[in-house]
Amino acid sequence: MIQLTTRSASPRQIWQLEQQGLHPLLARLYAARGVQDASELDYGLERLLPPTSLTHTVEAAQLLADALEAEARLLIIADYDCDGATACAVGIRALRAFGAQVSYLVPDRFKLGYGLSPEIVDIAARQEPDLIITVDNGIASIEGVARAREYGIATLITDHHLPSELLPQADCIVNPNQPGCAFASKNLAGVGVMFYVMLALRAELRSRGYFAERPEPNLANLLDLVALGTVADVVKLDGNNRILVSQGLKRMRAGRMQPGITALFSAAGKNPAQASAFDLGFLLGPRLNAAGRLADMALGIECLITDDQSRANNIAQQLDDFNQERRSIETGMQEQALTILEGMETVEAAGIALFDEGWHEGVVGILASRIKDKLHRPVFAFARSESGDLKGSGRSIAGLHLRDALDLIAKRAPGLLLRFGGHAMAAGLTLRADDFGRFRQLFAEVAGELIAPADLDRTLSIDGELESGYFSIEIAKLLQSEIWGQGFPAPLFVDEFEVEQQKVLKEKHLKLRLRKGNVRIEAIHFNFSTQPAQKTRAAYRLEINEYMGVQRPQLVIEYLE
Repeated sequence: MIQLTTRSASPRQIWQLEQQGLHPLLARLYAARGVQDASELDYGLERLLPPTSLTHTVEAAQLLADALEAEARLLIIADYDCDGATACAVGIRALRAFGAQVSYLVPDRFKLGYGLSPEIVDIAARQEPDLIITVDNGIASIEGVARAREYGIATLITDHHLPSELLPQADCIVNPNQPGCAFASKNLAGVGVMFYVMLALRAELRSRGYFAERPEPNLANLLDLVALGTVADVVKLDGNNRILVSQGLKRMRAGRMQPGITALFSAAGKNPAQASAFDLGFLLGPRLNAAGRLADMALGIECLITDDQSRANNIAQQLDDFNQERRSIETGMQEQALTILEGMETVEAAGIALFDEGWHEGVVGILASRIKDKLHRPVFAFARSESGDLKGSGRSIAGLHLRDALDLIAKRAPGLLLRFGGHAMAAGLTLRADDFGRFRQLFAEVAGELIAPADLDRTLSIDGELESGYFSIEIAKLLQSEIWGQGFPAPLFVDEFEVEQQKVLKEKHLKLRLRKGNVRIEAIHFNFSTQPAQKTRAAYRLEINEYMGVQRPQLVIEYLE
């Protein structure tokens, strides 16, 4: 049973925002999300937190500036998800614009796993780099950094994941979540961290007179990449992240994008002039991620760093093909997972772990997310790796910090987890195959201890009713143009409706014509499980449905009684 809870805001706060020029509907929505002043919605670049406030960015900039002046060889070690790919692309594009000799390497997730491992350092050493730069990884790479030292290779770690008690002995670490860092936004994605390092590098080069005889790059041109990686990594959209995403979307809507971003929009059949954060998270991000899940994320990175539009289009089409294949694999795995759950006595456990011998290692993260959404429980899904060990990917619900849960399991059962890492809502780990049963039991126990009983009830936060006069294209566009996402959710309204018409599309989607008072509006409920009676109560988003060039307002149903 889903419980609806209404976000609240004081009438005075709403009134104050209205007096500062906000549309009455936006004033209500923003007040309910804790916005105290309209200035918090000023997404100008000048309001970004300064790079110098992010610990060690100055040192990182000096290290990189010295490397540029020495014509050193730089090598970026990327990650195989969208955040890692965009962070790598930001680094490649910025450093090359500064005149650096820089290349990149992405670990094969099926053979080498995640991060700066000793094995990837051995491969990297063949290119004889002077400096290795990690993006979206490295904070746990103690052995990998030590191996780089053996080769005489310097290391710069840029990451955002939570550190363990020991930090790698790198030449420099930039991570807002490292001990002692007072940076006000702990929610930077990996691409955001790399963008900040590049801003600091430009400032350092400027102070050295580096641009006296060469053009100074406009790093704001990379904000489309920053926005994509930030949204796709599902980090909290605090004020600083909303600035980064807003500026990136602004450039996309104006047609000022990297060729690869243009190509991804085209492959997704979406007009970038109407780009939203939803598009980045659910259309572009999955296409990039598909390369890392099924093949090689180098393909995705090449899409983002090429300046050849034709090549970008070709790669984007390949990524689209991979995404369709990924969806097909995922569908089969979901069916198998549901069959497993039917036979499990522990399906009501606070934490669930699933494994099937035939599951695809690159898709278990999505599977965990789907089962988590279905059961409203934290879930780990496992696949067998090429080494014979089990690799698991987990997704959590509000109330359980997933990495902290793994840390507690590691303390209670030393040696059980061969490797683990992540953050609050997503994490990964490696187990010996024989230890799966033990992990499943311990995860259920730890989740039961850490999750409050109330957090196991599925709740849907809503924004109350929407006046029927607001069922319009103008209001839909107004809402679409704002920045919504993780921690700053898109508006979800609830109303009573008369159901005038309903039909099932493709055996899984419900098309409705609803009436509220004298106003009629079309609605769609994707992957529905409930059909309404003549009168129903629905929670919905107001969006734009475009067909044959004609735009109409449409309700997208999230919950139907």
